Amino acid sequence: MFKHLYFTIFALFGITTIANAQSNLAQEVGIIFGPVAFQSDFGERHNFDTNVGNTGFGVGIVHFINFSANNNRESFFTEHFKVRSELSFNTTTLNHFGGYIETAKNKLAVAQLKAMSGKSTLLNLGAQLEFSPFMKIHDFENTAGGFSPYFSVGFLATYYTSKVSSTMGELGLPSTTFPKYLTPSDGHQYGFASESGVALAATAGVGFHLKLTQMSDVMFETRFQAFSSDWIDGLNPNKDLYEENKANDWQVWFNVGYIYYLEF
Repeated sequence: MFKHLYFTIFALFGITTIANAQSNLAQEVGIIFGPVAFQSDFGERHNFDTNVGNTGFGVGIVHFINFSANNNRESFFTEHFKVRSELSFNTTTLNHFGGYIETAKNKLAVAQLKAMSGKSTLLNLGAQLEFSPFMKIHDFENTAGGFSPYFSVGFLATYYTSKVSSTMGELGLPSTTFPKYLTPSDGHQYGFASESGVALAATAGVGFHLKLTQMSDVMFETRFQAFSSDWIDGLNPNKDLYEENKANDWQVWFNVGYIYYLEF
């Protein structure tokens, strides 16, 4: 189960080591943290209470390969791109919200949904390419109070642990479980599962760096992360029967970070 995660770790470290040995690159390290809005099969999609209620928290460490700081030969790539690697952790407690549990006349079904809760814990490792279109990296590094917006895209390997439970008792029984979660789904006995696994995630983000000192920045970012699996939250109703749950899990992370330059 861990072998894919280990392979990714060693590959990233290997690429960084080789790149440093062959090029004159600068290094930056930092910490990022902030709230995570988890969009899953818990709660009603596009519902305000779901978006607010199913929000967790994330923290991570980041490393940048800066092609510009130690390089006097300017090119568009070296002046506008950085490679960012990341190890991050986030956790979210999940509950059902939305119009159905407020208006449904089936009191047992409403009670079952209100009693069900989940917890998703994620460990992410991967890399992103960061593009700053409006300001050269050299200019930003030498401008007090410099402001540099950026876009980023990349991939992460995610090791997830999901836990699903109910205050009504053991799940998997008609008396405790909402009907659509009793149907077999995607190789599982039910449409819910407490399990651990590895998934891939595509990321896309937008943010900006703000220059604090010659050797430090702060960053603010909003990042979208879409998973290759729909079991990240522990729920995955049968998609052939319940089309409203056809989308895989995804999350949006609003983070702030502090970046320190190791070389300049």
